[in-house]
Amino acid sequence: MREHGKSRTNIGWAALAVAGALTLSACGGGGGDGNAGPQDPSADAGRSSAPRVTLPKLTGEKLEVAAVWTGPEQANFVKVLKEFEKRTGASVTFVPAQDPIVTFLGTKIAGGQPPDVALLPQVGALVSAVKNKWAQPLGPEARAQLDANYSDGWKKLGAVDGTQYGVYYKAANKSLIWYNAKAFEAAGVKPPKTWKELITAADTLSASGTPAVSVAGADGWTLTDWFENVYLSQAGPQKYDQLAKHEIKWTDDSVKQALTTLGELFGREDFLAGGKSGALATEFPKSVTQTFTGGDRPASAMVFEGDFVAVNIAQTEAKVGEDALVFPFPAVGAKAPVVSGGDMAVALKPSKGAQALLTFLASPDAAEIQAREGGFVSPNKAVDPSAYPNAIQRDIAKALIAAGDDFRFDLSDQAPAAFGGTPGAGEWKALQDFLANPSDVAGIQARLEADASKAYGN
Repeated sequence: MREHGKSRTNIGWAALAVAGALTLSACGGGGGDGNAGPQDPSADAGRSSAPRVTLPKLTGEKLEVAAVWTGPEQANFVKVLKEFEKRTGASVTFVPAQDPIVTFLGTKIAGGQPPDVALLPQVGALVSAVKNKWAQPLGPEARAQLDANYSDGWKKLGAVDGTQYGVYYKAANKSLIWYNAKAFEAAGVKPPKTWKELITAADTLSASGTPAVSVAGADGWTLTDWFENVYLSQAGPQKYDQLAKHEIKWTDDSVKQALTTLGELFGREDFLAGGKSGALATEFPKSVTQTFTGGDRPASAMVFEGDFVAVNIAQTEAKVGEDALVFPFPAVGAKAPVVSGGDMAVALKPSKGAQALLTFLASPDAAEIQAREGGFVSPNKAVDPSAYPNAIQRDIAKALIAAGDDFRFDLSDQAPAAFGGTPGAGEWKALQDFLANPSDVAGIQARLEADASKAYGN
């Protein structure tokens, strides 16, 4: 992940996201491409393609797949599993997991009932799974799909000590802010390009009677994403990499500066839907739906998170490209940030069925099924862009592929799960406490460093 390469990625992702937003804004009120349905030939083009991966017959074999996905995201993934069942004759059961998934899997394994495959949302979770000797290396068929369809950067994220274990089935651009078009229009606000402009826009929106932003403070992972975007843009990619590896301390001045900057938003009660207490009680799905319901009086004008927000918008009457638009996370420093995340599939049993499912998930056939449902982006470069249901998701997907190996992965997901992926602990809890009291920068830094030192073992 070279620093000079990241500069190109920032430009590419941001430009394409802006292009998507402008395209969608241009079609507002006219239907257009923003919410492509069955009548849209570009959305239908990938629907009838013949299978591109050969799978073995697994008649009678039963598999379990565990992931932390819920709601529509889970339902859309189950459609992928149904296609696998149809092609192989296997029977697949989805097992809802809890965070941290490493603890959940440890309990299942200790009880002698591990799932065949797990979708791991953190790089740190894969390292733990390999260290605990739970994970099975990829078989030759899955590796062949990986080699054909993925860049080296995504393959390396799924490897430990040179051995390939994971298939990155799902990726995410976690540097997007979605907004209610009517709320922006009513307040006379335009999408901001810098952090200073964002604070000014938030002030104008809140003064107009609509709180600026819906913050999902009940889910600590969203707060880590807020911090990471501010930190990457302000401190730069080199510091970001150092902090991800705990090569610099969380008491570093760069962390102080990022928290102070974030506090400019979190510290304003009138900016937050429901104030601080409301934000701390708001879970991620609600943070989205309350931004796009309520007609002329939504609970907030903006919500921050990745491309997967589109899945939750689909649970409202709002249409992506008309009522719901998007802009890149504003630049805090010299360049706008681009933070990526993802979920990798890993086999936990040495079975033919588990390897077949990994082979399928590494193929474009699987990804295109979920891509058509919206709120999903694949790092698989063989996926037909026409499978994505609207212009902005096509642009995000194309930008992800064009980025190649030049991107920055979610910082908290690179950390040990005890620090970066556990509800009520580590970074998640510390940032929730920061949201409750953004003035206590030094105290939060001290807690973050103490928890990080313990988790990293240094």
